[in-house]
Amino acid sequence: MAKHKILAIINPISGTSNKEYIPETIAKTIDSAQFDTRIRFTQRPGHATELAQQAINENFDGVIAVGGDGTINEVAAAIIDSKVALGIIPCGSGNGLARHLNIPLDPEKALEIVNDNYIESFDYCTANNRPFFCTCGIGFDAHISAKFAESKKRGPLTYFKKTLAEYLKYRSQEYTIETGDKVITEKAFVIACGNASQYGNNAFITPQANMQDGLIDVTVIHPFTPLDTAMIGILLFTKHIDQDTNIHSFRTNDLTIHRNKHGVMHLDGEPIVMDADVHIKCIHNGLNIYLPRNQETKKSLIAPIENGFWDFITTIRNELNI
Repeated sequence: MAKHKILAIINPISGTSNKEYIPETIAKTIDSAQFDTRIRFTQRPGHATELAQQAINENFDGVIAVGGDGTINEVAAAIIDSKVALGIIPCGSGNGLARHLNIPLDPEKALEIVNDNYIESFDYCTANNRPFFCTCGIGFDAHISAKFAESKKRGPLTYFKKTLAEYLKYRSQEYTIETGDKVITEKAFVIACGNASQYGNNAFITPQANMQDGLIDVTVIHPFTPLDTAMIGILLFTKHIDQDTNIHSFRTNDLTIHRNKHGVMHLDGEPIVMDADVHIKCIHNGLNIYLPRNQETKKSLIAPIENGFWDFITTIRNELNI
């Protein structure tokens, strides 16, 4: 029986950890009797997409993205609507898609999922025809993603500092949101569209999102006072942000966001300048992903997500050495 051909694409600069050990980990963990595995490192932005496209042209069965949500976005963008399956070895700053799919952050355990060779189909979304797989956003989250991208340091602490520094200076804008059956015009601090449930680091911006229902979960955060900040933060990390009175949430398979002028938005945490009008839609079951075979396996691979807020605080404290 012929072996499955798999290409591992490693982003050496994603997240905060060193990736030099990853090739050895892949070599000793991937089942060589089942898989013929090749390894390539990215050298520039967009290179992961090129390498994944080459894998399709060379009839590979799977592509493993080793990096953060930005790397996964580049790889997955090349293999959507194909038979090629996506493997995820999360090594980024937030790892939102891996956390949503219950893929462990430990590379060996994540590779064991690929060994199991269990694949399911999942939705992906597009914003003005640019694919995203976890979340996209307009407003403060996009503003922060642009500031974070400019920073030389990565990790939750840097993101936390950027958020605090920019919050008091940011001014909410007015947007019109149009779906198939309604038009909403309102001032918003954030408009987040989720295929998956979280930004990363267990910050659940669209906590009820399901990547197999053909729908986009939309969270609109209205302007709020500094006194509301702590409560919104707690709700964000405990999967209850959709219950806050400052929040308007709904589901749709298609929407258009109208704003006064073109500007930055983020796709899977990566900032990009888009037109004033942004059309967002969901493509049902367009991406194949290696994932844990059953719920018992999923539960055993990761810690409970309900403690996300305190996990985040612990991470910040560890980085500050307090």
